[in-house]
Amino acid sequence: MSTVTTTKPAPPAPGPTPAAAGHGEGRIGLRANLRHIGALVRRNALQIKQDPESMFDVLFMPIIFTLLFVFVFGGAISGKGNQADYVNYVVPGLMAMMGMNIAMAVGTGVNDDFKKGVMDRFRSMPIARSSVLLAKIVVELGRMMVAIAILLGVGFLLGLSIKSSVLDLFLAVGLSAVFGSALMWIFILLGLTMKTAQAVQGMAMLVLMPLQFGSSIFAPPSTMPGWLQSFTDYNPLSNLADAARALINGTPVGDSVWMTLLWSLAITAVTMPLAVRKFRQKT
Repeated sequence: MSTVTTTKPAPPAPGPTPAAAGHGEGRIGLRANLRHIGALVRRNALQIKQDPESMFDVLFMPIIFTLLFVFVFGGAISGKGNQADYVNYVVPGLMAMMGMNIAMAVGTGVNDDFKKGVMDRFRSMPIARSSVLLAKIVVELGRMMVAIAILLGVGFLLGLSIKSSVLDLFLAVGLSAVFGSALMWIFILLGLTMKTAQAVQGMAMLVLMPLQFGSSIFAPPSTMPGWLQSFTDYNPLSNLADAARALINGTPVGDSVWMTLLWSLAITAVTMPLAVRKFRQKT
């Protein structure tokens, strides 16, 4: 009499959890990473197409701010009849302001995506965690370029003149994009840290207002009190505004370009790893 022995089939191996997928992120090659970023950029761009109202800030903010400061404050700052001089002063400064205001939208967008559960779905996929955030920055940089193009168009209508070369103008735009992308990492980190989009906006305004108005964007620091001039000298927005202004007006740039690049590098080096880490660990 023979006996038949049966063996239980081995249980299936458990699928990778989102955390485990995050640990395998380092094995994703550069080509696959770029492909993931491209797909996510397309997804974010389609969102804008489905919600064109999300472009209202980009389309109207440059027009409103340029007209406001040129016609309301221009005469008081540069003197009556010197509107063209003030246009050449304030428009390069507003390029720095555009980058900071659009960077704030990145933080609120990331926070909103987490509330909707979109980010949890991305974290369950075998993609690099950084690709999700980089795709956000790529799309917002595109929005920033649209805002700067409108800003320059309004500036030309009001008398802006390029006193250097077209290449210097593109360098000023590129410098604004580099600094703007660095600021986006700050606001992404805020979006991942704060509980609500309203809290992100509130915290952002506390940062934006002193940096914007305590800078050389709207008025020469020589007209400010001594203590405020000291703050303005170390304000990175002043460095960017001075660099863009010098490039467009054909004046010596001094150390403003290098200081802007150093600020951008330092901000990115500190906040980018923190943002990616927070993105992995956020519950």
